[in-house]
Amino acid sequence: MEKEIIEDSNVAEEEIPSLPDPVPTADLNVQPQEQPLSPKDEQPVIVIRGLTKSFHDHDVLRGVDLYVNKGENLVILGKSGTGKSVLIKCLVRLEWPDSGTISILGQDLDALNYAEMNALRLRVGFLFQNAALYDSMTVRENLAFPLRQHKKNMTKEKKDALILEMLDNVGLVDSIDQLPSKLSGGQSKRIGLARTLILRPEIMLYDEPTTGLDTGTGKEIIELISKMKKKYNISSITITHDMSCAKMTADRIILLKDGIVYAEGSYEDLEKSGDEWIRSFFNF
Repeated sequence: MEKEIIEDSNVAEEEIPSLPDPVPTADLNVQPQEQPLSPKDEQPVIVIRGLTKSFHDHDVLRGVDLYVNKGENLVILGKSGTGKSVLIKCLVRLEWPDSGTISILGQDLDALNYAEMNALRLRVGFLFQNAALYDSMTVRENLAFPLRQHKKNMTKEKKDALILEMLDNVGLVDSIDQLPSKLSGGQSKRIGLARTLILRPEIMLYDEPTTGLDTGTGKEIIELISKMKKKYNISSITITHDMSCAKMTADRIILLKDGIVYAEGSYEDLEKSGDEWIRSFFNF
């Protein structure tokens, strides 16, 4: 399959230290993954098996297995340089894994051609750390851009109504004619979310959604993510260092260490873990 070059992806190689031997998981509270089914016996919307990714001599991901059920928010935690962002970029082919399989909404990514991959991307929203707004466009124009690209048959009236609906969702209707340079960091993040949601993705990928925001603004973004999940029944993966974000949004948490899934469970279960490394995330 032809690899697409995306110039505006903000992809950067993470600095990865030399890795020790894999940590044995027998003594950890790792939940079994042989049957990754939701209580309703629905197939997961994302299934990853044996995912590996290296940069030069650094092994970033060393056989990651995970799944996301429909309507679930999976939060991925880990120290800096453990490949969290690389993992979700592999899901939309902003990065290409070295080996392993990824299935999204029942489609094996390795089996998709260029056009099919682009079609799948429309069903998966990605909120970047910096919101990735177009500086030369107003808020209205930023939200209209994906509609102009992918909803060519939609009437102008429908597009205008959808733009207003999304801005109302994030509480920024009054900012519709402003340029991004006039927005605060929190406002830019909310506009970025509105623009991503305007195509009604079935899955959202959040890369450090509260990074660079003060505590109050970060809480607003967290509440907004939870609100949008409930309103549109969105399945999601959230990469975060913000334990408040993890606590308020996670249905399930995965901890990455040395390129593997080290532990998995609810916030409450992991918080009570007897493992010192796991507990270190909850001492904040």
